[in-house]
Amino acid sequence: MSRIIMVSLIFVISALPNLAEELPAPGKQVEMTLGDAEGDVDYLIYLPAQYGQEKDTAWPLVAKWGPPKFAQRGDSLPFILVSPQCPKEGQWRDDTRHRQLNRLLEAVTDLCHVDEDRIYLTGLSMGGYGSWTLAAKYPNRFAAVVPVCGGGDPQHADKLKSLPIWAFHGDQDRAVPFRKSVEMIDAIRGAGGTKVRFTSLEHVGHNCWSSTYAMPELYSWMLKQRASANR
Repeated sequence: MSRIIMVSLIFVISALPNLAEELPAPGKQVEMTLGDAEGDVDYLIYLPAQYGQEKDTAWPLVAKWGPPKFAQRGDSLPFILVSPQCPKEGQWRDDTRHRQLNRLLEAVTDLCHVDEDRIYLTGLSMGGYGSWTLAAKYPNRFAAVVPVCGGGDPQHADKLKSLPIWAFHGDQDRAVPFRKSVEMIDAIRGAGGTKVRFTSLEHVGHNCWSSTYAMPELYSWMLKQRASANR
């Protein structure tokens, strides 16, 4: 089995050991903190139950609503799951947070058995905005991106056109306008992107992530993607 990582921009309260000090027991999601010069980064991390049983096996990583929520309730997940948590005073869209998230990703890939050709990024709401902007900032790092009920900058379309992207948005969303996702998809396709998908969830409001992350097809599609195929 190859190593996979999915990064997800989700927000949870946490503060435990430094990643460099210890890893959690396989099969259990725990709260941890990465010490960072620009401010500590709190996150959840989950290692698959079979993690470490085979020396050459590597795995994926995900977020709170969806796989992290599944991990919390005890489901067995076939990937490493990392869920960064945004400070109350911060946004996932600013440059400081992007640098911190990139350093967190580097720390996880250095310490864990990770296939760097299979790193996946997803997030919802503010994390959906973060997914669009982080992917545009580091497009070569991710194998696929799944923004959920978020928005981005259409001017970044050229940076995103080679990435496999599957966006989701409820058409009755009053918190983040539905058109925010439509604008991004249209801009990427206009820039020549052919790997983008968009699912409009009809009669669904802001809480479209429950349906999104419950779709087995999403994970099947995502885990087939490779960053090397996007370059």
